[in-house]
Amino acid sequence: MNKFFKNKIAIAIFSLPALILFTGIVFIPIAQTIYRSFFRWDGLSQAKFIAFKNYFELFKDPLFYSSSNNGIIFAVILVVTQISIGTVLALAASDVTIKGRKLLRVSYFIPVVLSVTVACQLWLSMYNADNGLINKVFSLIGMDYQQDWLSGKKAIVAIAFVNAWQYMGYQFTLLFTAIKSVPEQYYEAARIDGCSKFQAHIKITIPIIAETYKFCLVLAVTGGLNAFANMFIMSSGGPGTTTYTLTYMTYRSAFRLGEFGYACTSATVLIIQCLIATILINKYIAKEKIVY
Repeated sequence: MNKFFKNKIAIAIFSLPALILFTGIVFIPIAQTIYRSFFRWDGLSQAKFIAFKNYFELFKDPLFYSSSNNGIIFAVILVVTQISIGTVLALAASDVTIKGRKLLRVSYFIPVVLSVTVACQLWLSMYNADNGLINKVFSLIGMDYQQDWLSGKKAIVAIAFVNAWQYMGYQFTLLFTAIKSVPEQYYEAARIDGCSKFQAHIKITIPIIAETYKFCLVLAVTGGLNAFANMFIMSSGGPGTTTYTLTYMTYRSAFRLGEFGYACTSATVLIIQCLIATILINKYIAKEKIVY
């Protein structure tokens, strides 16, 4: 095995297909997007080079700031709900004293296998202001709290929760797998020292799986900043532009307004935002790897 890893030609041969695939699918489109952001282009006619003018216009556009703010709200909701609830579910599913653990593991993952259209249509019926399940539940328990959940500023929160619910099972699976990899003797030593289950998880489980939390955090933050499908299906970016994110703003600029150069500019800024978030998470979360 050591002889194989010292063979640079063999490493290059096996790495080359993945590198070519990554370059063609990821790197080249990103490079083209950045390049096109310096042009005024409608996607059909000859592109006109305008240097940084698109960026100056973008940073003066109020829609850019509201879209970025919505992306941050979306990301925060994903982080809080998916990681916190996913942790609780993963700890419950890994506890041998809880009956029906296998059924719980399967049921938690069911929403992930649904298409985003099915999940959105399900929640659209639940959010319905007249006959929706949520308003009906409030009515049945005697609370006068009838809401139009997809109107006003709360719409982005309602839509973000749909995404958090659907993909919470993915975060749960990552955390559950990490928890099951923690050596059992650590918990045995903790029980001997008189630690409760809660204390053992705080002192042992969470620090050991910090690297997994870092990966989950990257997925949640970048997923929130990149959110598009849920608002496209559930609100079409409305009411007005209240549920726009940078991804939806990019879609609007390119396919509704025909401003492909401007769309590439907002997409480039989105790439930079995701890159900065990923760098910061990798720098400040789980800096010291625990070896056992």
